[in-house]
Amino acid sequence: MDTFEQHRFDSLYEQHLTNLTLQGKRPATIDAYSRALRRIAAFFDRCPDNLTTDDLKGYFAQLIASHSWSTVKLDRNGLQFFYRYVLNQNWEWLSIVKPPQVNRLPDILTPTEVAIVISLTHKLRYQVCFLTIYSMGLRLGEAISLQVGDIDSRMMQVHIRNAKGGKDRLIPLPQRTLLALRYYWQTHRHP
Repeated sequence: MDTFEQHRFDSLYEQHLTNLTLQGKRPATIDAYSRALRRIAAFFDRCPDNLTTDDLKGYFAQLIASHSWSTVKLDRNGLQFFYRYVLNQNWEWLSIVKPPQVNRLPDILTPTEVAIVISLTHKLRYQVCFLTIYSMGLRLGEAISLQVGDIDSRMMQVHIRNAKGGKDRLIPLPQRTLLALRYYWQTHRHP
């Protein structure tokens, strides 16, 4: 980009970052959408405020060939956000790129298979960790961030903080999991 174009891009990019923050986007979303805008600007070597349909088709065709569909969707969403909140224009090109619809069933272990995995685990802390994750249906990040104060044995529930999407939730605490956690707590009291 020439100097004038670079200054114009920098100004719009700062507005983009500000609007992402003002719209309450999470840090990971801000990072992904801003990276998308930088990638698009670098691809065209100009500010992406006046791209044509053919420009976008060429860009997304190249992106599909070299990146994952999640990257393609992030770039599309980041550019859509840029047009809507920075340029105050309607995004008219949603049909340019549509990821394929894939409906895969997740691999789910049966209770017997879970019991085998837990019983074949030699360290108590991993047994309790696997039991906790499975019995309460936690994501790995949720399990890692659990604190002792999040467990309410009187109400038999666990407070999951800052889960996916920055949301908190309360989930039931199974009696067996509570007993396993108490047993582990007696042997290892890490703050």
